Amino acid sequence: MLLLGEKDIQKAIHLTQITDSLEHAYKLYHQKQFVMGQRMQLSTGENTFLLMPCIAAESIGTKIVSVFPDNIETPVTQGLMILLCGKSGQVKAILNGTTLTNMRTGSLGGLAVRHLAKRDAKIIGLVGLGAQGLHQLTAACKERDFNKIVLWNRSRPKTEAFIEKLKLKIAPDIDITAEDSLEKLVKQSDIVITATTSKQPVLPNNQHIYSGKLIIGIGSFRVDMREFPEALFKGASRMYIDTLDAKNETGDVIDPLKNAWMAPRQIIPFSNVIVNKVGAINRTDERPVLFKSTGMALFDLVAALKIYESAVQRNIGQKVYL
Repeated sequence: MLLLGEKDIQKAIHLTQITDSLEHAYKLYHQKQFVMGQRMQLSTGENTFLLMPCIAAESIGTKIVSVFPDNIETPVTQGLMILLCGKSGQVKAILNGTTLTNMRTGSLGGLAVRHLAKRDAKIIGLVGLGAQGLHQLTAACKERDFNKIVLWNRSRPKTEAFIEKLKLKIAPDIDITAEDSLEKLVKQSDIVITATTSKQPVLPNNQHIYSGKLIIGIGSFRVDMREFPEALFKGASRMYIDTLDAKNETGDVIDPLKNAWMAPRQIIPFSNVIVNKVGAINRTDERPVLFKSTGMALFDLVAALKIYESAVQRNIGQKVYL
């Protein structure tokens, strides 16, 4: 069995390799070449525990995750990933689930940028400056040549530290600024990413400021969480979701359907884009396009398998015999 910690994973693989592997995961999802139940969630107050098992690609994976939004000294999202052989049931590896989650979630946003963003997108905005936000921007910057990043966070003291971390992961010529106004952030951005665990919409409820933009929602994963406002749903041309389970898991999909702010035909599995079942975005349509990710165990399994194979090939990690 191989133990792969944070540094092992970072040495074993590049983020673009994770992004590419998730395209394959979407194809498996579309072709139904996997076995996966709806993830189990247990909540106590604001804190959530999740169990995410899946079988695919001759492997079995289970991720155990805790999400504690009020954490300051420790990460908000933490966990472990257990990877088994699908033929023998033997445990092949245990991976740092926090690092895995951050990388694969960042790559999901990166894929949305790759396939849905306009080619001439130059400015990207981020709301929420946690670990997820850092990986979102890192992955997005590998898909487009941005010249400016605009940031907003509820807690301003975190901003400077975030910028220093971000500078280590992106091209040095990209301008990074912080905004006090969310409306100003949206107006100047071609792409806006939300990476919060808010129960109330974090973006302005002003339909007129979203024209032609790609809005990526990453943070909300519970029925009582929602990052997008009513006006954004009403003005959007469509919303792509990474899994159909999102219709039952997050307020960002449940609420617009329940309140008829969007029609069911406007909610489209992103896997359709990957396998070319949905045409390219109409560039003359100035209505915003939404991408909402809640994640799923299949992504974790495919990403973990890719990391494990790369680590074995490069002799990275600690071998443990039980």
